[in-house]
Amino acid sequence: MRNKIEAALARLRATLQMDGGDVKLLDISPDGVVRIGLTGSCAGCPMSRMLLKLGIAACLKNLPEVTKVVTVDERVPV
Repeated sequence: MRNKIEAALARLRATLQMDGGDVKLLDISPDGVVRIGLTGSCAGCPMSRMLLKLGIAACLKNLPEVTKVVTVDERVPV
């Protein structure tokens, strides 16, 4: 499962890096909860909630093993 999630994040990473940000995979629980962290200009950005919900979480939730995506900063499911 880790490889699938990393591959999905890699597809998004180029776009994030163009704006000086990045995303990193921190943990995957046995029940499919994925913990990610935003870094660089994405960390604390006012648009990060939309990015998480419409971009990252939507992409990862296409994987059947993923049940929830949680950011480390806010620990809020998206």
